[in-house]
Amino acid sequence: MSGVRVLVGTKKGAFILTADGKRQNWEVSGPHFAGWEMYHLKGSPVDPNRIYASQSSGWFGQIIQHSNDGGKTWAPPGTNPGELTGPDGMPKGESNKFVYEGEVGTHKWYDGTQHPWEFKRIWHLEPSLTDPDTVYAGAEDAALFKTVNGGKTWQELPGLRGTKGALWQPGAGGMAVHTIIQDPKNAKRIFVAISAAGAFRTDDGGKTWRPINKGLKSNYELPDPDAEVGHCVHRIAMHPSRPEVLFMQKHWDVMRSDNAGELWHEVSDNLPSDFGFPIDVHAHEPNTIYVVPIKSDSEHYPPDGKLRVFRSRTGGNEWEALTKGLPQKDCYVNVLRDAMAVDSLDKCGIYFGTTGGQVYMSADSGDSWNPIVRDLPAVLSVEVQTLP
Repeated sequence: MSGVRVLVGTKKGAFILTADGKRQNWEVSGPHFAGWEMYHLKGSPVDPNRIYASQSSGWFGQIIQHSNDGGKTWAPPGTNPGELTGPDGMPKGESNKFVYEGEVGTHKWYDGTQHPWEFKRIWHLEPSLTDPDTVYAGAEDAALFKTVNGGKTWQELPGLRGTKGALWQPGAGGMAVHTIIQDPKNAKRIFVAISAAGAFRTDDGGKTWRPINKGLKSNYELPDPDAEVGHCVHRIAMHPSRPEVLFMQKHWDVMRSDNAGELWHEVSDNLPSDFGFPIDVHAHEPNTIYVVPIKSDSEHYPPDGKLRVFRSRTGGNEWEALTKGLPQKDCYVNVLRDAMAVDSLDKCGIYFGTTGGQVYMSADSGDSWNPIVRDLPAVLSVEVQTLP
């Protein structure tokens, strides 16, 4: 029977949750890299044993780890388990080097001051759909990197920053490439989202990019409400069977595009708040999408203290609250942009993690929820691998 592996990144380490196809009894492994901020873990879609992890520390900086055995052992790319660290406890070897192309650039703020581009951390890792050794990495300050050798070396795709990068600005959490989506029907097309710059698309494998933000309104964030860049996009989602249809959770508004981002329209409809971070699509129903609204950009908790996932079966035209098994009073957690995922089992499972350390799952498309684990450190990311 097939099963699932849930990869959970937290403020204080990584956890791996595994179950068979019934998804009733869970084994919990971790914390891996205890005490480190694990911004993102993601498995290769073509090798179920390969996992990449973004490990960050204010003291030691940014490290990328990989596992070839489903998370049992780890090492920096280019080394093997058992060769993981030197005498100082830090990784050995030449991996984990991320260098911005050319000279250090500058970022122009709206008040006219200048700011140097600075490498701070990797927010998001996106393994290739076809090659386990090819991975894209989204960085803060906002840049996109790529490896073709399993992480031994990383090269920036500088065309992205060349797309009006001087006009980008940081959101409250920084300025980072946090969403990377590959088009399964067009290997040269990639979508990214940056807070707070907007959404961008390449049609030539990352050499050139262009903004795809027409229809987005950011009247409170931008001096020019129709600006081509500078929009605070929180997350983009896509169903692989319809790569031309994109869904977006923006700083305010839930949006949809039916033409690969050429034009967006709002689908917030009857949500209690159109502010939130994650958005995802059911594995087998391309019109079924999920969001977790929070009250506002200053009050990062569910409206009325009720933790509710909202589902639309109509591509955003109408929403329903999913509450069974979720706390409906005195709940003040948040769900971050990378903390929701779906599996691809016959009965699609939906998963999300909270800043309160709970990881919830639903085996019935959201009709009911159960906590897999409680009391973890604050959850930064949740990803799922469907196992053979």
